[in-house]
Amino acid sequence: MKKAFAICTFLLLLAGCAEDDHQDSVVEQPDSNEQDNVTDEENNEGIEVLAENLEIPWSIEKTEDTFYLTERTGSMIKIEGGEMERQNVQLEKELATADEAGLLGFVLAPDFSASNLAFAYYTYEDSSGQFNRIVTLRLKDDIWKEESLLLDQIPSGTYHHGGRIKIGLDGYLYATAGDASDPALAQDLDSLGGSILRMNLDGTIPDDNPFPDSYIYSYGHRNPQGITWSSDGTLYSSEHGSSANDEINEIEGGQNYGWPVIQGTEEQEGMVPPLFTSGADTTWAPSGMDFYEGKLYVAALRGTAVLEFNLETGEQREVITDYGRIRDVLIEEDSLYFISNNTDGRGNPQENDDKLYRISLSEIE
Repeated sequence: MKKAFAICTFLLLLAGCAEDDHQDSVVEQPDSNEQDNVTDEENNEGIEVLAENLEIPWSIEKTEDTFYLTERTGSMIKIEGGEMERQNVQLEKELATADEAGLLGFVLAPDFSASNLAFAYYTYEDSSGQFNRIVTLRLKDDIWKEESLLLDQIPSGTYHHGGRIKIGLDGYLYATAGDASDPALAQDLDSLGGSILRMNLDGTIPDDNPFPDSYIYSYGHRNPQGITWSSDGTLYSSEHGSSANDEINEIEGGQNYGWPVIQGTEEQEGMVPPLFTSGADTTWAPSGMDFYEGKLYVAALRGTAVLEFNLETGEQREVITDYGRIRDVLIEEDSLYFISNNTDGRGNPQENDDKLYRISLSEIE
C-alpha cells in the first residue's frame, strides 16, 4: 500500500495556495527564500553556468552535445559548443499570454538526428477560446515550424495548463494536462483536463490505454508539471496542490489520484494517495523531474530548490538552493542540468537571469 511520507492537515485548505502557479504572489506572502531569491553562485562550488539571459525557459532537451530549451514566449534556445542561439518557432496558432501559458513542453523524436522532428505542447487562443495542443515541429534552416497536429483543445483556463511531455520507455508520448482552473474536470473522464495523457507518436490512441477510445492514462490531477520513469519502467509525476499539499505520485494506468476530492494525506476508497506530499504548511510547487539510481530529482518553483526524493527510504532533502525558482531538470550520465525561472513574473531576477546550469551528481551526494 502506498504511503505518504509527509504529514499534513486539511485546516489550511483555503488559506493560500501552492504554485498555481499564480496564487503564490496573489494570496500568500513569499517565504524568505523566494523573497530574497539570492543567486549566490560563489557558495555553490561545482555548479557551472552553460547559458544565461534566457526568457522564461520551460523545458530542457539534449541530444549529444546540443541543448534545446523552450521559452514560454515562443522561442527555442539552441546551445552548442558554448554558443547560444535563439531560434524562431513558427506555430499555426497564436500563443496565449495568460499566466503560466505559452510554449511549454518539448521533446525530441527518437530519430531526431535524421528527421529533425520534435513534439511540443503549447497554449493558444483564437476565436473559439483558449486551449492547449500537442503538435510536431520540424527544424529546417534554424527555424522550427509546426508540421502536424496530434491533439487539440486540451482545456486551458486562467491557470493550470499542465504542459510537460515526454516519450516513455514504452515508446508512447505522455503529456500532463492541468484542470484548467475547473477542479471538476479532473474527475470527468469525458474531459482531457486534470489528467496524464498517453498517445502513439502519430497522435492516435494506443490500443492498450486503460479507457476505451480515450487518451487519458490517469486522472484526478490538479496541475501536474513533471513526469519521469525509473529504470524498471515505473512512471512518476509531480503535481501542484491547492493549499500547499504538493504531491509526488507513482502513476498506474487507469487510476484516480483524487483531486479535488482528496489531497495530501487524505484517503478515500478508489483514489490513490501520493508517495510524498509537502504537507499543509510547506509549498514546493514542483515542476520538471528526472530519475537517477533510486531517487527522483524535482525542480521546485516556490521551493526554490532542486529536491531529492529517495524511493527506497522515503527520505527527502534539498540538494540545490540559492538559485531562485527552478523549472526543469535533466539528468544525463553523471550530470544534473537545471534551469531557473526567475523571469516568469513571480521571481526576483538577478543579473543575466534566467540560466541553464550543470553540476556533477557526485557533488551532491
